[in-house]
Amino acid sequence: MTITLKNVHYAYPDSLDKPVLNIPDWVVGSQEQVFVHGPSGCGKSTLLNLLSGMLAPTVGELSILDKRLDQMGQHQRDRFRANHIGYVFQQFNLISYLNALENIQLATHFGKHGRSGVKQNEIEALLEKLNVSPADWNKQANTLSIGQQQRVAIARALINKPELLIVDEPTSSLDQHNRDNFMSLLMPLAAENNITLVFVSHDLSLSRYFKRIDALSDISCLKGDE
Repeated sequence: MTITLKNVHYAYPDSLDKPVLNIPDWVVGSQEQVFVHGPSGCGKSTLLNLLSGMLAPTVGELSILDKRLDQMGQHQRDRFRANHIGYVFQQFNLISYLNALENIQLATHFGKHGRSGVKQNEIEALLEKLNVSPADWNKQANTLSIGQQQRVAIARALINKPELLIVDEPTSSLDQHNRDNFMSLLMPLAAENNITLVFVSHDLSLSRYFKRIDALSDISCLKGDE
């Protein structure tokens, strides 16, 4: 299994009597593509922060790729995330003053290839596959179109060859054209690279791209604020 959660509770330190998530049992198999949906404020971001190791569960067992994240310290979880987990953020979170190549190179610095370095031609090949024009490779991220930014964000998430890819509401600010383009790029790449995909959104129209659809209200036994 790529993801295994057993009796996972999470509550903020100053509100331990008000858990945000209570997940008795949730598993995601290797190379599964899972769409997780729920309204704003139901705990979706908290779940992703747990899966990525940004947060540790208050109690319970949380395993990613058969490694117990709940038994790791913050530094160990950060290193594990850099080596094994790709993340596409809602607002893409590109470094605005870096160009497309530099944004992706920065990700390789923290990942498992950091010491030996990912070859430049690997980055360029991935950008070409994502239809990012060479004319845009050296442009600052904040000067790229939304469509190009989303492609660079996908490339950055994939460059370290993660086993798990987490995608957090990335289409919420996109128009229909860019939303469809994003999905048509993401889904085949995840499949081709044998990546387990957890895609979170409140937009149920995107569920048509997935075979497995989980409501957060079915995963967690309670509702809470993100």
